[in-house]
Amino acid sequence: MRAGFESASLVNDRSADSLLERFANLLIFGNSIPLQTKCRSAGWLRLATLSKLPLPTLSGAALFETIIAMSTDSPYASSTVSPPTINPAPPPAPPRLWPALALVAAFWALFVFVTFFGAATLSPFVQFLTLFYAPLALALGTIVWSLFFIRLPWRGRLAFLGLIIAGGIAAALLAHSSMAMGIMMSAMPVGITAAVLTLLVVRNAQPRLRWTALAFATFLAWGYFSLLRFDGVTGNFTGQRSWRWSPTAEDKYLAERGTKPEEGHDAVAAAQKLVATESDWPEFRGPYRDSHLHNVSLTTDWNKKPPRELWRRRVGPGWSSFAVVGNRAFTQEQRGQSEAVLCLDLAAGHEIWSHEDKARFYDVVAGAGPRATPTFHAGKIYSCGGSGVLNCLDAATGKLLWSHDITTDAKSNPSAPNLKPPQWGYASSPLVAQGIVTIFAGGKDSKSVLGYDAPTGELRWSAGKGTHSYSSPHLVKIAGHEQVLMVSEQGLEAFDPATGKILWEHDWNLKDMFRVVQPHVLGDSQILIGTPMMEGTRLLTIAKNDDNWTAKEEWTSKDLKPYYNDFVQLGDYLYGYDGDILVCIDLATGKKKWKKGRYGNGQALLIGDQGQMLVISEEGDAVLTEVSPDGLKELSKFKALTGKTWNHPVIAAGKLLVRNGEEMACFELADSAASQ
Repeated sequence: MRAGFESASLVNDRSADSLLERFANLLIFGNSIPLQTKCRSAGWLRLATLSKLPLPTLSGAALFETIIAMSTDSPYASSTVSPPTINPAPPPAPPRLWPALALVAAFWALFVFVTFFGAATLSPFVQFLTLFYAPLALALGTIVWSLFFIRLPWRGRLAFLGLIIAGGIAAALLAHSSMAMGIMMSAMPVGITAAVLTLLVVRNAQPRLRWTALAFATFLAWGYFSLLRFDGVTGNFTGQRSWRWSPTAEDKYLAERGTKPEEGHDAVAAAQKLVATESDWPEFRGPYRDSHLHNVSLTTDWNKKPPRELWRRRVGPGWSSFAVVGNRAFTQEQRGQSEAVLCLDLAAGHEIWSHEDKARFYDVVAGAGPRATPTFHAGKIYSCGGSGVLNCLDAATGKLLWSHDITTDAKSNPSAPNLKPPQWGYASSPLVAQGIVTIFAGGKDSKSVLGYDAPTGELRWSAGKGTHSYSSPHLVKIAGHEQVLMVSEQGLEAFDPATGKILWEHDWNLKDMFRVVQPHVLGDSQILIGTPMMEGTRLLTIAKNDDNWTAKEEWTSKDLKPYYNDFVQLGDYLYGYDGDILVCIDLATGKKKWKKGRYGNGQALLIGDQGQMLVISEEGDAVLTEVSPDGLKELSKFKALTGKTWNHPVIAAGKLLVRNGEEMACFELADSAASQ
């Protein structure tokens, strides 16, 4: 054996074939030399060093000499051959994390601003769009960083990105059906953040530990959201969630109904004839649909004389308010797979009758249930469910007199499929005028608004061009002519109640957006249109010259941008919600007088003519305030309801009726002056 090696042994024979095979392996697997060699010299060539040797550290000559030197048959194995110098490979650089950390920090800073501070400057819809697209931007930035800037081998880059994607797919497959949007808007940012922060912590750890920690943190973050149920959003589009196995308010209500004796029809109450008087509240927002209760004042100190609770009961989901006639209160709710119209005893709260239709409308934002409020007229109840079922019922007994599916009647042609309800359901409360029941349907080809014969239900007319609205028809008299106003994404249209003829219109097109609040009449010739999404409120002056009508814009103010929270008028000033903050507007100019009072996205009811205004907050607080051009003063407050409250309050016969999608309650107001 040659000097320099004591007895170098190779696994295979020392033939030229073995030498060529090793050389080929070295060229193919360029990152290392896959040799099984035992070197027993004091020696310069060991398996532990050579097998990890990067190819670029050897020149071509040195590489050849190294291979030859390992063969005992080679003349290069003599003691005169000096071993080549082998430089150990530098350790791999740690992942480059600062771009990902900057992305994550920017996302959560934007999230905190929009969620907690954006209401003062952004409309609810802009807040929603921001929170919708920000996670997508974060995901796109993470993909770009993972593929091109993370500074890992390609196998590591793809593995990191694959972990995040696999966690998202698993969460989406296992998530509750209501969490489809929540997986993207909430789970994805949390999953990405968990992966980035974990990589920051274990960036210098051994590969096995690093990937184990990353997999655990990523799947834990994504997996948490598969345990949740999405229960809708607040008025500012903040998500509400609960454990998916916990019962919903509707589950609790249906379970309670199943254990109680069935409430039958009250024969004595049903025999009573119902006639609306001036002290009643026969339709949505009152007899004039303006949320103004006239000639009334309330005791301002509710600490000394608090409203007395008469009754409280669970109710099915729905955003319906109440119609009150005599000792009856009418509202709507969801009962499992049926929409129900209820008639309740106002004083005791028990059910007198109910009518159910097999229909269920649900959307992930606002939940299930009817949105519209029943209308009382001439002894009958007219109701519209969230899915578009229009009913005429006997108000005393609940007997069905006639019914129509407006999604069928609003089709552009008989062979076309039924119209789909608006994104958040039909919210139009029926209006009865001149013997015609008017309802918004949203059909194309002059089928925006439908007019039915009140006694028979026969479709008398269809007209209008609006296809998207959550407002209700509104009866006004201008220049001595009764007309029905309807706001939609197109603007404002005025119809003749009996024929459906369009008398005049004002174009204010929102394209793919919508309107919610009622138009408001000032005097006998001016109308206010409230519009969300940073558009504001507009004052129009309507005039008639011979047979020609005109609608002139007086001003448009962005100081009041109502979403679904209707405003009220007292004197020369308007009071309503700009976002979730109360604001006072000068009607002469449209300019803001003040803006304060945070009650969430609640509802307001003007009481009397001395500035008392009842606010029902989004959290269910009943707040008695005093408003004037000089400011807002909170007089009294008590907790009326539990849960998200978007429904309009009602005061009738000295009683306050409030409800939301979980419960309803009736309070007797302390001051006898509250009774009209």
